[in-house]
Parts: sequence; C-alpha cells; structure tokens
Amino acid sequence: MSNEGCTTRLLCEPLSAARAEELAPVFKAIGDPVRLRLLSLIACHAGGEACVCDLTGAFELSGPTISHHLKVLREAGLIEGSRRGTWIYYRVRPEALRLLADSLAPAVPA
Repeated sequence: MSNEGCTTRLLCEPLSAARAEELAPVFKAIGDPVRLRLLSLIACHAGGEACVCDLTGAFELSGPTISHHLKVLREAGLIEGSRRGTWIYYRVRPEALRLLADSLAPAVPA
C-alpha cells in the first residue's frame, strides 16, 4: 500500500528518542484499563480531587490493588496525593495531561 498523496501528519515534529523514552512510561501507566478509569474518575470528581475511599467502590478490586494502580499513576507523574487524616486525596496533574496532549497534537496546516 502506498502512502503517496497522504498529507495527514500526527505530530508537528517526530518525537526524539529521548522524548519517547520519557513519555513511554506515562503512556504505559494509562495503558491499563483500571488505571485509565481511575484517572478519569479522579479528573471528573467534584472539586477536581477524589478520596481513595471514593474510588474503591467503583471497582470489584481490593483496596491494596487500587492502591497499587494509584501508585503507578503517581509514579508516572499523572496524579498527586495529599493525606488528610487517614485518607489520601488524589488530583490529576494538569501539566502532565497537557504534556501528553501536546506530544500527540496534530500539525497545524501552514
């Protein structure tokens, strides 16, 4: 199949090898359906943050399993958490989502 005549460009410029290495763990973190859903639940929660106690009921998974998934999202830089009493409240890091979106932004026609 020929790409002749194809003018669709996904990126303004190709990712460098270093940039791809940097972004791959972040995309891997959201490549898991549970983590992608957790990220969505946190982002859509009232006030922009969600208590871990609000998240566990949305899944048929144990608390430790949910905590593991949240740890992966946190280590990827997608969310951050703060302890309040016995609970941890998570919020999405908008700059991390912006970084992902910018890395896949379509080229603007000249």
